[in-house]
Amino acid sequence: MRRRGRWAVVAAITAALVAMPLVLRAWPVGASRIGARQLLARIVASGSVGYAGYAQSQGGLTLPVAAGDFSVIDDLFGGTSRLRVWWRSPHDWRVDSVGLTGESDTHEDAAGVWTWDYESNTARRTDYTGSSGITGTPNARPPVRLPRSDDLLPASLGRRLLSEADPGRTQRIPDARVAGYDAAGLRLHLDDARSTIDHIDVWALPSNGLPVRVVVYGDDGSQVVSTSYLDLSLGRPSAGATAFRPAPAAKVESGEFTDIVAAIDRFGRSTPPPSVAGMARRRDIDLGAVGVYGRGVDLLVAVPLSAHLAGEFVPQLRKTPGSVEDDNGIAIGVGPLNLQLSHPYGFGARWLLVGTLTAATLAAAVAELPEARGFGFD
Repeated sequence: MRRRGRWAVVAAITAALVAMPLVLRAWPVGASRIGARQLLARIVASGSVGYAGYAQSQGGLTLPVAAGDFSVIDDLFGGTSRLRVWWRSPHDWRVDSVGLTGESDTHEDAAGVWTWDYESNTARRTDYTGSSGITGTPNARPPVRLPRSDDLLPASLGRRLLSEADPGRTQRIPDARVAGYDAAGLRLHLDDARSTIDHIDVWALPSNGLPVRVVVYGDDGSQVVSTSYLDLSLGRPSAGATAFRPAPAAKVESGEFTDIVAAIDRFGRSTPPPSVAGMARRRDIDLGAVGVYGRGVDLLVAVPLSAHLAGEFVPQLRKTPGSVEDDNGIAIGVGPLNLQLSHPYGFGARWLLVGTLTAATLAAAVAELPEARGFGFD
């Protein structure tokens, strides 16, 4: 082959590779005949579907918690997250979160979870061996905790958001091609007037229900969060793909609690009431000092903060544009998410309320809460 001919072949191959993503996007999407109720059932039951992939999520919530124990919320929902995942089962998976300054990994197995931070060369092990909540169930995963990177995986988020969906509030929407697969679309409409979420769109593989793209819309039509797989390979990964062993030079830590909220729930001395603002407290979750109210997507979480933790929130909330401080405490709204920090009780403890419900609902709820109490010696 002549030199000019060889370069022509190279150019053709290069052009084909560059054009491939555009071709895949433009490829006609097959219309699945699966009904809304059947698709919903498959999505909820898809936790055992094994796969590996690469996902990207985009959050539209810039929260005033940029420092301290709760900063992870702003990190996850205030920008872009790039996630690599190997999923063998709900209790055997690995998620790598890749950022501009480093990488952090999370590995869960049947007995606990490893977290690994490359930048600090630190590995932390949390064993699910302690008792939790009010029943003291051994070997239990924490009933409440702060968000983690794996919560933003399309498969995990889609299942969680639709786990309590009323089938009568769902409808099929046009299919889409996601990561090279034809995905069936499903929309959930919210019907609670107190909700700040309008609807949720989920695209899932019709064969096994695996969610591959999720978009959550606020009541003003804005996108609250969107997450989608850009690359996806079906099939259960090897055990070695999810296993973790700290490097010899790594700093290794251990503890019983995954984060501060799990610790507050266990050791907090507050007692959330059976109901607030007309919503019953969840009794299907083994909770202690933290109160969770509502169903499905429309939830309110009440966390009792010690004087020290509350002190971290007060200045951040006060300087947030649009914050309102009155007899109920300090309130702010960030898109569809509302936060209410109660007034201080004895020794400075406060309730922190967070929910996808209207500000008026949170104000009514905080007025019905008993005195907040810290934990330890607070």
